[in-house]
Amino acid sequence: MLIDRFRQYIKENDLLSPSDRVLLAVSGGVDSMVMLSLFASCEWPAAVAHCNFQLRGNEGDEDTELVKREAARYGLQCFSKNFDTAGEMELTGESVQMAARRLRYSWFSDLCSTHGYTAIAIAHQADDSVETFFINLFRGTGLRGLTGINPVNGKVIRPLLFATRHEISDYALAARIAFREDSSNRSTKYLRNKIRLGLIPRLREINPRFTGQMLRNVNRLTQTQRFIDAAIGRIRSQVEHRDGPSAIIDVAAIDPAYPVDFVIYELLSSGFGFKGDVIDGITRSLENGSSGRRFYSRDHVAWIDRGRILVEPVSEGDTCEVAVPENALRAYAGNSVYFFQRFDIDEIESLSVPPNVALVDADALRWPLSLRRWQDGDRFVPLGMNGSKKVSDYLTDTKVSAPEKGRQFVLINGPSSPQNGPAENLTEPSTRSPEPEIVWLTGRRLDDRFKITSATENVLRISKEVL
Repeated sequence: MLIDRFRQYIKENDLLSPSDRVLLAVSGGVDSMVMLSLFASCEWPAAVAHCNFQLRGNEGDEDTELVKREAARYGLQCFSKNFDTAGEMELTGESVQMAARRLRYSWFSDLCSTHGYTAIAIAHQADDSVETFFINLFRGTGLRGLTGINPVNGKVIRPLLFATRHEISDYALAARIAFREDSSNRSTKYLRNKIRLGLIPRLREINPRFTGQMLRNVNRLTQTQRFIDAAIGRIRSQVEHRDGPSAIIDVAAIDPAYPVDFVIYELLSSGFGFKGDVIDGITRSLENGSSGRRFYSRDHVAWIDRGRILVEPVSEGDTCEVAVPENALRAYAGNSVYFFQRFDIDEIESLSVPPNVALVDADALRWPLSLRRWQDGDRFVPLGMNGSKKVSDYLTDTKVSAPEKGRQFVLINGPSSPQNGPAENLTEPSTRSPEPEIVWLTGRRLDDRFKITSATENVLRISKEVL
């Protein structure tokens, strides 16, 4: 019985204690409605939290009604909230997935604080974990990303990871559990759905036992990552020296019997949040004996000094200047990642794009570009205007909050000018223009000088995703 396996999985993985109070994240889909039914049969005090992201019109409203009705039938309190997700996406430049995730987890945290819930139950199941493996495989996240979905992450628990989608659906039908099908699950717009609807059915044709085999593979990879974490912890104690929030990594002290680049990757990714592309740049600088160039994660800056890697938190006044070479596919700056795609003008179907995307005349660019925080004195020509405007005035006129102003970046055509200080992580020397030529006030407004025109032949599409 699924209920017996459910209880056993919670016990074996120490997901809950008898004193826990559980907040159930219930969307109305089959997985979360089965989770609601299972918890209603158990001893833990629980309540329901339902998010309506107002992206699916009447479908979303009908989901809300179902969840409220079923929660009441089980005698559980139901919290429901409507979110202006589209407005948040426009404000922050986030993708729909990122905006929805941030909104729901922030609200869940508030509910826990206000009502004393000690755990948040999410209805991810075994097939979700397999899909996450492939998503991270395609994104190149390294071994850590191939360990699937963790059953526990802080207050968040995932008590259905033992069951497949097929098992959960069969249980729902047998127990006559009401649920709704999200029509977006049938769309191949999103990578997860492409994997779910396209890749995995073909793999099952090759191996009908594919899901079970993959779960065993993911479990082995998880055990491997735990072993690596323990080993890296020991190495860190030997080669990393702390000075308050700053750290010095003595690369020469790493045992050459270890794969040094891999050790550096683990030290920088797990300890300071650096991404693979950035870490590759750090290791290349080490090999070349370079110094002075600065590398950024969301919260830290690193540079090379006499064969050592120095890491410290990003200071408030740091411009976080990051070079973008011509062959770049992505770049990390501040709390965001920027993606670069190249197209012929004939491939562009519409010039109408959201604020987190810019379509740029690629032939108007000088490389390398650079990303940095805006500075006093920066000017640009907002799209549709003839004259220039100070960035500071534009941000004020558009009522950007002070915290958002501090996080605002600009994309600059070619290296920055001398008046903006040394561009310490630019990779190529170049003749500098008298003042920085801003291509894009990122996530807000393109500069009119770089817009698509009737003479444009090549297009650079730049998208900003908040991490």
